[in-house]
Amino acid sequence: MQTKQQIQSLLAQAGLSPRHRFGQNFMIDQNLLRLVAEAGRPSADDVIIEIGPGTGTLTEELLASGAQVIAVEIDRDLAALLGDRFRDQPCFRLIEGDALDTKHALNTGLLAAIQQSQHPTKLIANLPYNIASPLIIEMLLAGVQTLAFTVQKEVAQRLRAKPGTDDYGALSVMAQLLSKVEILRTLPPTAFWPAPKIDSALVRIMRDDRLGARAREFGAFLKKLFSSRRKTLRKTLTQLELDGEAILNQLHLDPNIRAENLSPEQLLLLFDTLNG
Repeated sequence: MQTKQQIQSLLAQAGLSPRHRFGQNFMIDQNLLRLVAEAGRPSADDVIIEIGPGTGTLTEELLASGAQVIAVEIDRDLAALLGDRFRDQPCFRLIEGDALDTKHALNTGLLAAIQQSQHPTKLIANLPYNIASPLIIEMLLAGVQTLAFTVQKEVAQRLRAKPGTDDYGALSVMAQLLSKVEILRTLPPTAFWPAPKIDSALVRIMRDDRLGARAREFGAFLKKLFSSRRKTLRKTLTQLELDGEAILNQLHLDPNIRAENLSPEQLLLLFDTLNG
């Protein structure tokens, strides 16, 4: 497991430095790094996806479990460093590129690896902050069973947010209808180098899909509702050319209620009623 000095040395030898545009903040607290690995409960029966492996310090810990590790690295220079470091590891596979082809589609190579896996598939990673929210949902939709990751604390709070709170939105609803979410602990900025300006959190998500084939259509519906979150549901549905008052009366909901005040289950019932 690499110390801060070792990470800096590896980067210096390759003529590299952390790149903000790729959301690169390297975890340097070795105890916390072990906790990230342990949160995903890696075993030799698993295929583990690591997004943004950096210099490979978490990668080392994951490979030590005997699991197959698929590392996805967008930075071509770091990809070269990783390829060199783990070239003799038969359980290591590197995908060079963005984990997301678009905001709502996984890298095609990564998606194929998940779909073709004959073993339990997990995500264990220090996620780059700039892609965390869409990536989490796409991983769940792709069928990844366990996700254990660090992310900015505000995203963790949104994943677990309750109706009627400022953090509650489409991400909260999708995550809670696709999985069970745990926030295991908060991580201080000093756990990373360079230190971010915000706290992070260690999150574990266990897939529990209640959406099935309607997930993407439901997600699009949520975005429409929450794009005007201060409007009443009656007004929002009317703007979507639906008889908002009649539908809400059918469901015994106050027409003046807002989308942000409905539970994930109520929003799904609304969607199903509209599409019934």
